[in-house]
Amino acid sequence: MSIKLSEAESIVQAAKAKALEMGLNVVIAVVDPRGDLVTMSRMDGAAYRSIAISRGKAFASVEYGVPSGDLAERANSPVMRSLMEFENGYFIPQQGAVPIKQGEKLLGAIGVSGASSPDDEIIALAGLEAL
Repeated sequence: MSIKLSEAESIVQAAKAKALEMGLNVVIAVVDPRGDLVTMSRMDGAAYRSIAISRGKAFASVEYGVPSGDLAERANSPVMRSLMEFENGYFIPQQGAVPIKQGEKLLGAIGVSGASSPDDEIIALAGLEAL
């Protein structure tokens, strides 16, 4: 089972609303359980590099089924560094993404980039609340 496009679009809309409320311009990415992109939105004024970063955070979150910030302390471990290299930069273990779950079933993840990492996570969590 995977996140549906309509659900992913609702998540993005809720996350964008939170970002606007906070006065921030970010990129929001939603990926499926394999880490494949379902949808993405780049708000006006968001940095171009935030496209890859938001997706990379979401990929890290879905790979481990935990918020990407939970992986940050291990980012310099040999295993994490190898995984980051193996995934050609698509794996970014930094705060700003959260898994999307239905019970214990992993449906995907939402990743945000463009603000501070704590603010990115707040925006991601607001998107998650849309479900």
